[in-house]
Amino acid sequence: MGAQPDLLYSEEEEALRAAVRDLLTDHCDAARVISRAESDTPHDLSLWKALADGMGLAGLLVPEDRGGQGATHREAAVVLEELGRFVAPVPYLTSAVVATEALLACAGGGEVLASLASARRIGALAVPLHTAPGASFPTVRAADGVLHGELAGIADAAASDVLLVPTDDGGLYAVEADAAGVTVTGQTSLDLTRPLARVALEGAPGHRVGDAEPAVRRALRAGAGLLASEQLGIADWSLTDTVRYLKDRRQFNRPVGGFQALKHRLAQLWLEVVNLRAAARNAADTLAADAAAAGDDADAAVAVAVAQAYAGQVAVHAAEEALQLHGGIGMTWEHPVHLYLKRAKADSIAYGTAGDHREALAEFVDLRSP
Repeated sequence: MGAQPDLLYSEEEEALRAAVRDLLTDHCDAARVISRAESDTPHDLSLWKALADGMGLAGLLVPEDRGGQGATHREAAVVLEELGRFVAPVPYLTSAVVATEALLACAGGGEVLASLASARRIGALAVPLHTAPGASFPTVRAADGVLHGELAGIADAAASDVLLVPTDDGGLYAVEADAAGVTVTGQTSLDLTRPLARVALEGAPGHRVGDAEPAVRRALRAGAGLLASEQLGIADWSLTDTVRYLKDRRQFNRPVGGFQALKHRLAQLWLEVVNLRAAARNAADTLAADAAAAGDDADAAVAVAVAQAYAGQVAVHAAEEALQLHGGIGMTWEHPVHLYLKRAKADSIAYGTAGDHREALAEFVDLRSP
């Protein structure tokens, strides 16, 4: 076992949180997110530019000598907490975490990695969003430097400039999204703020940046581990906003929040959110320690599995409670709670379901079912 994880936030992390929250408060209000979700351009690329380029957040996980900020998964987790709190429609998780982690495992992806770190381009790993770390993933056919095949359920592919595509020869290829032979078609998805797409490749040119298996495994593990921080942001907003509403809403000439039955529900939810925070921070800290050691530590895999075995159900429960306890207004499209419920539901199957992670955890700790 490794060193004791640090679950507390440092002063630098709190300062980063404050800066990100201030920016999102000014540029990512609920009405704007709902309006954009109803349009043909759900991604807020101006907000992405402010976060990724203006604040340098796109390169947090990239070492300084490779064009990034040289931060850790702990800082990226703080950013994702705030993005989850605002249900921000930006490709941070898919580009600055998952695609970036895949390229960090590749020897030949330096130029693409630098472009993602500097926010000149947006990247997406062309693996279905529901794929769990360690699970098999679909590939396309590679022949003479061109790719043929189709992949579905690719998150944020519509906003991407470069796609990282695993192939049947064991390679990971970088493909320009606007190249000849590439067709990206939107798919119906529950979470309108993180749209899915089908990617069709018909003789699309690409160049090999590394081996697919280790790159995809590393990317999906980091994605699953840091997704827990986004789910924490969703759950924390749901609890905080519900408490605020119940203090203001009055019935029988008293605040609704004063009723004991509702106090019990909120107290239970608070405990779940606190536990989720511990699991998410543990995953982020362990991933950071693993990256610093340049290893493939089993502790990181266990921490990610523990976080994701718990995070999905808590985020969904928190969003469901928020919707119900807001009463009639919570059922309306104008209120943002539906955005949080949809994101929580979609996140609960992203990078593996809770069941997938429990099965993986059982293997890691040698507690397999009969």
